[in-house]
Amino acid sequence: MTINLADHESAPKFEGDYDATLAALQERLAKVQVAHIIHNRRSVILLEGWDAAGKGGIIKRMSADWDPRYYQVHPIAAPTEVERAHHYLWRFWTRLPASRNIAIFDRSWYGRVLVERVEGLCSKADWMRAYDEINAFEKQQIDAGTNIIKLFVHITQETQDEQLAERIETPWKRWKTGVDDYRNRARRADYLDAMHDMFACTDMKHARWHVIDNNHRKSGRIAALTHVAEQLEKLAPMHFPEADPSVVELAREAFGYQGRADRG
Repeated sequence: MTINLADHESAPKFEGDYDATLAALQERLAKVQVAHIIHNRRSVILLEGWDAAGKGGIIKRMSADWDPRYYQVHPIAAPTEVERAHHYLWRFWTRLPASRNIAIFDRSWYGRVLVERVEGLCSKADWMRAYDEINAFEKQQIDAGTNIIKLFVHITQETQDEQLAERIETPWKRWKTGVDDYRNRARRADYLDAMHDMFACTDMKHARWHVIDNNHRKSGRIAALTHVAEQLEKLAPMHFPEADPSVVELAREAFGYQGRADRG
């Protein structure tokens, strides 16, 4: 079915014990990361969405219990001069995860068909061609064993305005907002057109889009982390090895270790 963002604006506020639910999801995600490490898997999690939609808050909570040696967060900004001299996908190839790693993209290669399209930073021929290029790029990664999860974090104009106001009013959040937010805000209708074209052209069977209604932050974060945990639990083997007998023996000799069976 075609994705329409207007269908993702009515999620209720989170009901229940948010802290306990979040902690349980973070424990699941910690095990997912361990599964990647011990089974030599690799995954990409990308987040697109509106300015001030809460992508960073989702990423912060998603990775809270992860070993920092085995995941990377890539905040994608405007390309550098060197990056502009290459094909637009080049800078993403260089950030793809190695085996045992998870890469999180805070914005991604979809900038070609969103901001670059809307702001006239590339030609119409460039962004129209990009749909096929992106689909092929993602299919190549999946065929080579990389899992890809695509989240779109959606908020209404009303919620965005509330978040922009909060960033102005909160001293330690002011660094997160600037003139670009208001340039983009003024072209919301154009961005909606670009987003719906993006969904129509790139919501592929092998790489589906999943929309997160983040108008209520707690419910949106729980929804995002739940989706990521569920998908990666399907894509990465979730069984863990038995203890190495030689290590168990060393533990017995070192400090009198007894296994659970021995302790009764």
